[in-house]
Amino acid sequence: MAEAYKHRHQGAAQVVEWMLRDGRHLTHMREFGDEMCRRIVGAGITLSRAFCSVGTLHPQFAASAYVWRRSAQGAMRLVADHDFSKSAEFNSSPIAIVQKTAQTIRRRICDPACPLDFPVIGELRANGTTDYIAMPMVCSSGLVNSITWQTDKAGGFTDEEIEGLKTIADALALIVELQSTRRIARNLLDAYVGHRAGERVLSGAITRGSREEIRALIWFADIRGFTTLADSLDRATLVSLLDDYFQIMVEAVAAEGGETLKFIGDAILAIFELSANEEPSERCAAALRASRAATERIASRNAERIAAGQPQIRCGLALHLGDVSYGNIGAPNRLDFTVIGPAVNHASRLEKLASELGREVVTSASFARAAREPLESLGVHRLRGIAEPQEVFALKR
Repeated sequence: MAEAYKHRHQGAAQVVEWMLRDGRHLTHMREFGDEMCRRIVGAGITLSRAFCSVGTLHPQFAASAYVWRRSAQGAMRLVADHDFSKSAEFNSSPIAIVQKTAQTIRRRICDPACPLDFPVIGELRANGTTDYIAMPMVCSSGLVNSITWQTDKAGGFTDEEIEGLKTIADALALIVELQSTRRIARNLLDAYVGHRAGERVLSGAITRGSREEIRALIWFADIRGFTTLADSLDRATLVSLLDDYFQIMVEAVAAEGGETLKFIGDAILAIFELSANEEPSERCAAALRASRAATERIASRNAERIAAGQPQIRCGLALHLGDVSYGNIGAPNRLDFTVIGPAVNHASRLEKLASELGREVVTSASFARAAREPLESLGVHRLRGIAEPQEVFALKR
C-alpha cells in the first residue's frame, strides 16, 4: 500500500482530506468546486482550468457541468440538453470517450508530436494550454461522470501531479455521487409532483395519511371535447395537442407562484397556496393574471396550429377559494401527494359549467368576494354534487 502511494502528491492528499472532512458539507457544487480548485492551486499544482461533467435524470437536461478557470471569479454551472448529448460535437469530445470507456485520456499538448485527434486539442494548443487530462469518475451504479484538468505550465503536469489529481478525482466521484443523488431526487420530484410538494416529501412528509389543512385558490382546467379528439386524432397528434396545452397552463401557473399538482387525463389541478392568516386578494390577482396569460397564449398557439392544419385547443378553467387537505393519500407502496376535499370537487364541477355558459374562465362566489378585481356575475346555477345553488362569476368582457 505504501508503495502504491509513494508518488502521490502530498498537497493533493491535503486537498482530499479537506474534501472528505469539510468540503462535502458544501452542498452547492459551484461553491465546492471553486474552493477545491483553489486548494489544488495552493497545493502547488498549476491548474489553469477544470471541467466536471455530471449526468442527471431530468426531463430537459442530460448533464450538468461545472467549469473553473484560474482567471475567473468562482466556478460556473452549465447544462446540456438531451439533444446536445447526442450531437456530433459532444460525441467527438474526449469527455464522451471517457464516459463510454471509463478510461483516462491524456494529451501532452506541449509535445510537438501530440496527436490532434480531438477538435478541442487544437483549440487548447492555440490558447496556450500545455497539458490536458480527462479522468473518469465511476459511480456505484456504473454511471461514469468525468473531470478534465488543464495546465499552462511549461512542460505540462508532472507524474506526481497526475497521481495527485487522480486521487482527487477518486474522492470527487464519491462526493459528486452523494450530491447528485439528492439533486436527481429533487429534479424528479419537481417534474412529477411539483416543487413545493417535492420539498415536502424530501423534508419527511412521506407516510400515508400525513397531511395538513391549508387554504388555497384551486385552479381546475379541462380540454373541451377531448373524447371526440381522442377518437378522431392519431396518437401523435393528440399527444402534441396535450403537450402544447399542458405547457401553456403549467408555465402560466408557475409564473404567478402557483403549483401544478397533477394531470388527470386532459385535466389540470393546480393551487395557489395561502399562508396562515394571509389575505387572499393578492393570490386571487395572481390567479387571474395566470388565467389571462394562459388564454392569450392558447389563442396565439391556436393561430399557429390552424396555419399548420392542426386541431385547436379549446378548454375551460375554474377558479375557487376554499379549504383543502394537502398531503399523501393512496396505497402503502403507491402514494399521491395532492389536495382533496369538497373545495376540489366544487372547482371541478364549476369548470364543467364554463362550457355551458360560453366562457373560458369562471370563478366561484368565494373567489369573487376575495378578489379585488370586479367580476361579472353569471347568475345562480346548480352544480352536480353541490347541494345549494351557486352564484358563478367570470372575467368581465
